[in-house]
Amino acid sequence: MSKETALLESRALRVEQMERVDILDKVKSLVMLPDGIHVRTQDVARYFEVSTASVRRLTDRHQKELSENGLRLLRGSELQSFHSDTLSLWDGGGEAIYPQAATQLRLYTRRTVLNVAMLLRESDIARCVRAYLLDAEDELRARHDVLDHRVTRIEHCLADVGSALTELGPVLRRMSERFDSLDRRLGSTHRLVGAISVRLADVSQDVLGVDARLDDVARRLRELGPVT
Repeated sequence: MSKETALLESRALRVEQMERVDILDKVKSLVMLPDGIHVRTQDVARYFEVSTASVRRLTDRHQKELSENGLRLLRGSELQSFHSDTLSLWDGGGEAIYPQAATQLRLYTRRTVLNVAMLLRESDIARCVRAYLLDAEDELRARHDVLDHRVTRIEHCLADVGSALTELGPVLRRMSERFDSLDRRLGSTHRLVGAISVRLADVSQDVLGVDARLDDVARRLRELGPVT
């Protein structure tokens, strides 16, 4: 079964595509009513280049699905109110320019028109809309596959990092222990150097004392004068 046939046959697949209303204007401009929200049956037929009767038959067959996607059927006071509001927005104004349904009016939103495009078999425009939808789906799937591949690679890298960190733990502990030992040795060396410094200061004082005594001996020898 081709993808297009699957889309025509599966309501679940159509539901997945219902947000892609932007596809409609990529295929052909859809002229809305003055409210900018709705189109009539004849407007839908004009867009898909089929008869109004074809659109009515399709709408009758799939009325529940289309109603869930924005189809409205106006009658009585609701229809009169809609006509009044729409005529007030119509540029030309006047009933002759905007033909009114006698007893009821079906209104379609962009979402409903997209739904029709996924159901209508005898329209080249509808086939183009389906082709755009399926191409966009393939592109989205390809992007998803690329993203999934990149995420998988990142997960593998993180797994390698986790393994490396596990192996690094004991090494870091041993280095920490060696640094602690070195710190203790440096502390002992610092204390030893301090003790040596004190001893050297004492020796310096002793040398000064000896030097002073030698100076005193030399002075006394000079005072005795030359030996005859």
